[in-house]
Amino acid sequence: MSFQESKFVQKKSAKLDKSSSFDYSGPVHLTAVDWQNAHHRRSIAASLVSAAYIMEHDRQENRQGYEALAPQWWEFFNFQLLYPLIDTNDSSIFGAVYEFNPKAFNYYQAGIIPKYVIAFRGTTIKKQSVSQDLWLDLNIIKHGLHQSTRFGIAMQAVQRMVSVAGASNVWLAGHSLGSSIAMLVGKNMAKMGNYLDTYLFNTPFIAAPTEKIHHEKVKHGVRFASSLVKAGLTVAMKGSKENRNPDDLFTALAAWVPKLFVNPADLICSEYIGYFEHRDRMEYLGVSGIERLATQTSVTGLLKSAIGRESEVIHVVPSAHMTINRSPSLTFMEAHGLQQWLRDDLHLQSKAYQYRL
Repeated sequence: MSFQESKFVQKKSAKLDKSSSFDYSGPVHLTAVDWQNAHHRRSIAASLVSAAYIMEHDRQENRQGYEALAPQWWEFFNFQLLYPLIDTNDSSIFGAVYEFNPKAFNYYQAGIIPKYVIAFRGTTIKKQSVSQDLWLDLNIIKHGLHQSTRFGIAMQAVQRMVSVAGASNVWLAGHSLGSSIAMLVGKNMAKMGNYLDTYLFNTPFIAAPTEKIHHEKVKHGVRFASSLVKAGLTVAMKGSKENRNPDDLFTALAAWVPKLFVNPADLICSEYIGYFEHRDRMEYLGVSGIERLATQTSVTGLLKSAIGRESEVIHVVPSAHMTINRSPSLTFMEAHGLQQWLRDDLHLQSKAYQYRL
């Protein structure tokens, strides 16, 4: 098949699924990539996560060869697919390992351009994978994602790439459920001293939607009360844990600064805004000691530990560079969607939060 014929086939497929077509939905404005530009890096990471979604869509729609829509999403940025990550429970593609092609780019800047990117998709509503995805979503709420097959496969893939290229040459990226997997993998790698550049889009934060309280004094009061409860439970349980200091485990992650991308209109991830802003406020009020204990866990995680059940609270992290999309979102799907992070016209607010040891 000629190049012109292949483009015709791709365009024909795109008419059936415009959201999966790079020409319609991708960041086509990035014709000249500046790898030192944070916005360009964000869009590239989001594109590679999009490709993981679309690979699974291609699989279920039986789009193969020139009909497949996913390759456009990595080839545009001179990446090649090393291999997909497949969930052995339902045979779905939940992620991918990409390798940068320096020959196509004419040069390679180690430490700036990643040699490998491991990206994880979120939940899909496609019939062949939706049940397993929803089961894993439930496990996020139950703090049990670390026991899943999908996490084990992801962890092995990342460890393999880090052993080949080094942590400074490997990126992690994920959206929603996939962001929780990337967060969990990144935390485990950080505990081993490997700090990976990590892009987390709309990561679930399992907590009451306190950020939606419009009355500021009430909101701060609720957060302060929650901090007291969590700090008290943490102190009460310290004596029951043998050979494990929660402070040491948490502070071991302080040097890892993942990039969080959140939208205040997204109930799934918006609590990250209050999580970090409240920590700054507690420090300003001179009660940072309370928050240092409270910020390390969740009430659900503490209660599960109290009854002897193993849990891994994914969403708590000591340090992060958080970017908030302040652009209006008309619907929840728009606020939670990955598509927003591909755009170049966003009203963004960014701040780095570094945990003080």
